[in-house]
Amino acid sequence: MLRLTGKKIIALVDEDFEDLELWYPVYRVREEGAEVRLVGAEKGKKYIGKYGVPAEAELSFEEIDSSDYDGILVPGGWAPDKLRRYGKVLQIVREMHEARKPIGQICHAGWVLVSAGILKGATVTSTPGIRDDMENAGAIWKDEPVVVDGHIVSARRPPDLPEYGKAFVDALAAR
Repeated sequence: MLRLTGKKIIALVDEDFEDLELWYPVYRVREEGAEVRLVGAEKGKKYIGKYGVPAEAELSFEEIDSSDYDGILVPGGWAPDKLRRYGKVLQIVREMHEARKPIGQICHAGWVLVSAGILKGATVTSTPGIRDDMENAGAIWKDEPVVVDGHIVSARRPPDLPEYGKAFVDALAAR
């Protein structure tokens, strides 16, 4: 039996997501049996990644009830700077945090967690380019491929994807 059978995951999308940072974790959790829903501001819209790979939103942010999901993936790239401007995205992230459901964030995705106000005292990593933002939000920042602090799973950049994918799957499987 696959470890994540019956689990439902949200993967956020917006323009200029980092292609690998969206698709690698999505496929990784699907390989373990999880159902992943791509969620964007507009249901049915095709969002284009930094390198041209499309991702069609199956649901809009407004259709999401976080209690129906077991975890959330936030991709990097430039999408997080857009995603953090949606009140509903921040609400979903806060609700996932309060419920201690796995939150996966890589590279610039930390901006969404910063804007959601959930990093005070959390130990995380990210691209070094937003280290100051993470620390100013109260996080303890580490320059490591993957950092797991309870339900928050963070990674720096695409070369860290294998370790990040495994850590996120492990966090979901442990719930």
